[in-house]
Amino acid sequence: IIPEASLDINGLPINPSVRTHPSEFIQTGISAIDGLNTLTRGQKLPIFSGAGLPANELAAQIASQARVIGGENETSEPFAVVFAAIGITHREASFFIEQFRASEAMDRTVLFVNRADDPSIERLLTPRAGLTTAEYLAFTHHRHVLVILTDMTNYCEALREIAAASEEVPGRRGYPGYMYSDMASLYERSGRIHGNPGSVTQLVILTMPDDDITHPIPDLTGYITEGQLVLSRDLHRKGVYPPVDVLPSLSRLMNAGIGEGKTRADHRSVADQLYALYAEGRDLRRLVAIIGEAALSVDDRRVLDFAERFEEVFVGQGMLDRDVTETLGLAWELLGPMPAELLKRIPQELIEKYHGVESKG
Repeated sequence: IIPEASLDINGLPINPSVRTHPSEFIQTGISAIDGLNTLTRGQKLPIFSGAGLPANELAAQIASQARVIGGENETSEPFAVVFAAIGITHREASFFIEQFRASEAMDRTVLFVNRADDPSIERLLTPRAGLTTAEYLAFTHHRHVLVILTDMTNYCEALREIAAASEEVPGRRGYPGYMYSDMASLYERSGRIHGNPGSVTQLVILTMPDDDITHPIPDLTGYITEGQLVLSRDLHRKGVYPPVDVLPSLSRLMNAGIGEGKTRADHRSVADQLYALYAEGRDLRRLVAIIGEAALSVDDRRVLDFAERFEEVFVGQGMLDRDVTETLGLAWELLGPMPAELLKRIPQELIEKYHGVESKG
């Protein structure tokens, strides 16, 4: 390999005064993300997974489907992908390489692979090397780069192992006290620079030990990043893919990337309504376990049916690639059987325009 440049893998901090607020909608093709937890260009969004859940499959699907709607380079220049694998198995490494080849993304993908049997110190270097490459492609070659880091739990375990070998004073659960600032030095390398068309967007996969979202690794990650996607073991057991649990999931930059001229004027209202009805349906399931379904009112049964269909059809889309118009159309189709008076989160003019129309059309 003949190098174009030699760069410090620790990167150069972006001056806060030249940072541009992420506001360009990224269409991932996943309804649970595009509809309810929208990703924007320059954002850092972790996927909180559990052992055995299909986080890698979801990341690979997003990498192959992601594009910007209405962007001038939408067709000619899709995402460049930088994939940094930290302490993954040979099977996982083979899976990602095969997925990238199958989606014809290999010619625009840079791979950094640190396998589970490689030295621990390399786990600390792998994400830094990947992010340095991403910054070079984004800010020197003006490309839009999606960085996938998997698995940050392996990175933090290596950080703890090396800190213990160096006889450093341990902090919470044995992790070094500087783990927060160390992770921040990686996550904060995403973003956009004013006047530069390139961008770095991070998708971080993180396996929660014992499915514990209060564990130091997901806990600290949540403070640094702009939201999270949480995968549900219950949905996975039901056969729902992708098993995104929309209630604890969040995208803090969603409002900046949706609305008139970006997605559609009804996006925010529809997302709020779906969230509210699904949360109510989940509460009703617990109530049914105590008093039985026969004790529910007609409206309660409608909400309960909505929650089932929402999981099966909206969240559980499989490997389909849905554009945002299809996602919002499906949302209105699910809301179709609900009486208009129950749609309290949607303005009347949008109800008159869309309610019952999408399902008929």
